[in-house]
Amino acid sequence: MVGGQIRYSIPEEMKKGSVIGNVAQDLGLDLKRLRSGRARIVTGENIHYTELKTDKGTLVVNERIDREQLCGDVTPCSFSFEVILENPMELHRITVEVLDINDHAPVFPNIDKPIGFEISESAAVGVQFPLQSAEDLDVGQNALQDYVMSPNDNFILKQHANPDGSKYVQMVLQKPLDREQRHNLSLKLIAIDGGTPQRSGTINIEVTVLDANDNVPVFNQSMYKASVMENTMKGTSVITVNATDADSGANGVITYSLSKTKGSAADRFSINEHTGTISVSGQIDYERDRKYEVRVEAKDQGGLIGTSNVIFDVFDVNDNSPVMNIMSFSSPISEDARPGTTIAILNIKDADSEKNGQIKCTVDGKLPFRIESSLTNYYNLISDQYFDRESVSEYNITITATDFGSPPLSSSKTLHLKISDVNDNAPIFDKKSYSAYVTENNSPGVSIFAVSARDSDWNQNARISYILEDTQITGSPVSTYVSLNSETGVVSAVRSFDYEQIKQLQFVVKAQDGGSPPLSSNVTVKVMIQDQNDNPPQVLYPVQTGGSLVAEMVPRSADVGYLVTKVVAVDVDSGQNAWLSYKLQKATDRALFEVGLQNGEIRTIRQVTDKDVVKQRLTVIVEDNGQPSRSATVIVNVAVADSFPEVLSEFTDFTQDKEYNDNLTFYLVLALAVVSFLFITCLVVIISVKIYRWRQSRILFHSSLPVIPYYPPRYSDTLGTGTGTLQHVYNYEVCRTNDSRKSDCKFGRAGSQNVLIMDPSSTGTMQRIQCEKSILDEPDSPLEVS
Repeated sequence: MVGGQIRYSIPEEMKKGSVIGNVAQDLGLDLKRLRSGRARIVTGENIHYTELKTDKGTLVVNERIDREQLCGDVTPCSFSFEVILENPMELHRITVEVLDINDHAPVFPNIDKPIGFEISESAAVGVQFPLQSAEDLDVGQNALQDYVMSPNDNFILKQHANPDGSKYVQMVLQKPLDREQRHNLSLKLIAIDGGTPQRSGTINIEVTVLDANDNVPVFNQSMYKASVMENTMKGTSVITVNATDADSGANGVITYSLSKTKGSAADRFSINEHTGTISVSGQIDYERDRKYEVRVEAKDQGGLIGTSNVIFDVFDVNDNSPVMNIMSFSSPISEDARPGTTIAILNIKDADSEKNGQIKCTVDGKLPFRIESSLTNYYNLISDQYFDRESVSEYNITITATDFGSPPLSSSKTLHLKISDVNDNAPIFDKKSYSAYVTENNSPGVSIFAVSARDSDWNQNARISYILEDTQITGSPVSTYVSLNSETGVVSAVRSFDYEQIKQLQFVVKAQDGGSPPLSSNVTVKVMIQDQNDNPPQVLYPVQTGGSLVAEMVPRSADVGYLVTKVVAVDVDSGQNAWLSYKLQKATDRALFEVGLQNGEIRTIRQVTDKDVVKQRLTVIVEDNGQPSRSATVIVNVAVADSFPEVLSEFTDFTQDKEYNDNLTFYLVLALAVVSFLFITCLVVIISVKIYRWRQSRILFHSSLPVIPYYPPRYSDTLGTGTGTLQHVYNYEVCRTNDSRKSDCKFGRAGSQNVLIMDPSSTGTMQRIQCEKSILDEPDSPLEVS
């Protein structure tokens, strides 16, 4: 706060627009400063006598200034106001003294009614007769200065001064009256002021001469003093005066009255004309008049009057509450405003005096503000600490002004202060990290989940935008996998995910507010791809070929639990979607074989008999555990026989049923042809073996299929109760036709078992070929034949 004070003197009744002074020059202020600081005049009065011209920096008259209306008879007369500037805040006090001009003539009260006296002719020389005093509203030299009486032979004037400096006049008898010569006198009393030009006022005096009453009433005191509290109730007795008259009879009867004097004292008091008791008859206000003076007259029946003065001292009562005015108030205020910032300027006044007019100003409650006094009657509301809009966004500040009277009086005003926001809080996510799940094969654009952050700031500073940080997932930008809605934080899939290719996405989302500069925070997001049962089981063994078929040999001596073969399948899904179960869907004789539910092993469930048909066809369904489940079907051909010749014709028919729909006669002819050309067939088989070995090397070299080991049927004991240990020695038998190169198969068999491979185009005689050598030089390795 910056403060200054200047004083000007001007005569009253100046024209509107007259220049009082150059405020900018006297205060040392630049005209630009007056305009930028929004300089203005503040005053607690209803009438604005002055106006500030900010473009010139001058103070001019705004309203007619009447010194008598403004100050009465108080000298010197002045009024004060304040000039306030903002940014930074300055407060300057300006006092204007109003000089009196002689614009009022002396005036007698009741000018239309002459002053009348009834004076006995026996009145002694020197008797004084009080006259009404004239009132002149001007002061100083322009006030009432002298009284003059019209020339006459009987009376002269004698002037006296009151304690307050005012004058009153008495008419003194200097020559005895003679009623027989003149019973009535008409005089003039002229009141003259000292102004230029001089002004005057006149009142008539009518004197009636009476017969003998030669004693004047006399008061027992030439001056009375009394005290009265303001706001004293009407009718309250204050003091009793007493006068006596030496005459007797009617001439000794005295009546009391109050003389009409200057001011309003006579309107505030009344006197009992018989007892002389003076009582309160009007409003006693200390703030308006602190002292009253009245003149008491005691008049006998003969018309003689005695006078005395009564002075009333008024004692103040605490009857005025402090009056509070808000001169300036800054709201809203930034939350980063430093402690000590001026929030408001208040003007507080109390019309009472001394302790009753002393003021204590406080802020109600435990708020971060304090009150400091600046100029007289001015107080500043100042911040006491830093603000935090996120904790408290606004304050209701109640300011109470209390005086020191008994009992004390107070008044309050409430200011509603709003705190404006500063971007001092970064967005905060609801979670430290996010995890979400999405099922593979989703539709592109589907919403996965949403991230959410909050910012305790306000408005633009709390407006959050979500940004997908540029990261790589398996060598590709994260934006090729997911998208992020910058306003809602919804994460959506850009593509359809495949669990078999990618199982998890991890990326970073940034939440950034709209402040300046912006603040942000990051969170890690993990999206787990959930597997879906979208892949059916794949059967690896037995291999299904189009041109030839594989048959498993079961001797007729096979006991219960004999392991015929094992169906091997895989599922590229995971979890329960990859759990496979094996079921026998169709069979030539369902009472002869069963399939292991979990391992796919085909075993006999009873003793093989001679009555069992040679060719057995089993349809095995492999089913996963997904919802809905997927399945694959494989056909397993089983030959129940002890040797190849025994089943040759049966499997020839079996093959023909699969490839063709010809009649039985054709197959019989084909069987005879096979026997006839047995030698040729053997040669063809030998050649086929050679070709197989050559193709095997080619397949192993070029194949991209995974190598899945297949364990031979005798990896456990016959009843399935073994420990799973493979036998050490295996014999493998291979029988091929001359057209076997058209198909591939994988199989393995123990040395004591027979494997029959038939080609539908073969007509030669098959011979049994026993091979004692282990394929791949491993006793437990599978044999692959093309």
